[in-house]
Amino acid sequence: METFSIEELKEIAKTLFQEAVAAVDPYQRLKEVFQIEKSHLRIEAPDGPAVDLDLNDFTNIYLIGAGKASAPMAQAVEEAFGSRVTKGLVITKTGHSLPLKRTEIIEAGHPIPDQKGVEATKRIIQLLKDSGPRDLVLFLLSGGASALMPMPANAILLEEKQEVTQLLLDCGADIKEINTIRKHISQIKGGRLAQLAYPSRVFGFILSDIVGDPLDAIGSGPTVPDSSTFEEAWEILRKYNLLNEVAPSVYRHLESGKEGKIPETPKPGDVSFGRVQNLLVGSNLLALQAAAGRSKSLGFNTLILSSSMVGETRDVARFHAAIAREIVQHGNPVQKPACLISGGETTVTIKGNGRGGRNQEFALAGAIEIEGIEKIILLSGGTDGTDGPTDAAGAVSDSTTIARARRIGLNPRTHLENNDAYPFFKALGDLLMTGPTRTNVMDVRIMLVA
Repeated sequence: METFSIEELKEIAKTLFQEAVAAVDPYQRLKEVFQIEKSHLRIEAPDGPAVDLDLNDFTNIYLIGAGKASAPMAQAVEEAFGSRVTKGLVITKTGHSLPLKRTEIIEAGHPIPDQKGVEATKRIIQLLKDSGPRDLVLFLLSGGASALMPMPANAILLEEKQEVTQLLLDCGADIKEINTIRKHISQIKGGRLAQLAYPSRVFGFILSDIVGDPLDAIGSGPTVPDSSTFEEAWEILRKYNLLNEVAPSVYRHLESGKEGKIPETPKPGDVSFGRVQNLLVGSNLLALQAAAGRSKSLGFNTLILSSSMVGETRDVARFHAAIAREIVQHGNPVQKPACLISGGETTVTIKGNGRGGRNQEFALAGAIEIEGIEKIILLSGGTDGTDGPTDAAGAVSDSTTIARARRIGLNPRTHLENNDAYPFFKALGDLLMTGPTRTNVMDVRIMLVA
């Protein structure tokens, strides 16, 4: 294999990241699922048997959805179904819409829900209530749906739900914990969309942004039986000392649910799910496998570490750096030139007031660990093109990053402790900028050791 410079290796890492994102393009994933000939619909389930339907059996076909990838998913459905779509409405993140013919797209707030999302969700609920046993509902779900499709329960105000979401984000709660809370203060999540649609026939097409791909957690599982409980939601708030921080309406609602005064979310066996089929059409592992294939073709000894990396971002960065040092010193677990790939979704416990995201923080924490050690590249990026409240997908660092930063007057540890990785990498020209990718399967990390 030829010898690459640091800059060439950084470009290779970016290419591998692009390959990962392309593999989970929601438009292409949906195009591969549908086959329509005359009135016959065949749905090729990626992980299960094919489904055959006669479209003449349905009076109406409704297209609904929510998530960062819902627009291209809807585009694929429209192209397959054409004028057969009676009505469509999907909710996506601001800046992620596409021009569609039969489907209305509403842009709403993410990660903090807003009133636009509430109003759009009301319209979806009304559409579902109007549907009947001879109707087909195609539901498109991807990452971001939990925030984009909000409908607070009972007396809870949107502002109070926003506050709960922000408190959980700030204290480092993981996405499953956040979604457990969301399900139990919502009118539509945790299987309740399936209840609203019953007795219509429902097909859910799901692009996973949750570690392990649990369908009941993705987008807070609107069409999936909910395994979580009010008791668990209550304990999550207790765990993070938030019981006295949330609004009284949220406290009372969860307390009432815990005491059995409010019906639980629908569980397995509920009649609503007898007319529902959910299909997983894309995942983090699929993205990692695509990057690994490209890496091998370039001559790298390649290993996928895991698609389920969780925990504190800095700890995960130190773990990756330790493997890089092991490769340099002992050729273990693979020989140089090496490419290690991982995915998942880490968390950052915010202690500073800087600007950044978990992927940029990974790159900065990792850079400190690999300073001066031969040719090592660390890339971490969100497959949705967004990292935290920034316009960057992530960042790229290498074994020269810290030295280059000090030469221009940057203190790496100060930036790290202040959760301020964005200006650090912007000054170095090492932000990973992709713009909205309109997909979302969590994060992809590429580590090259040459």
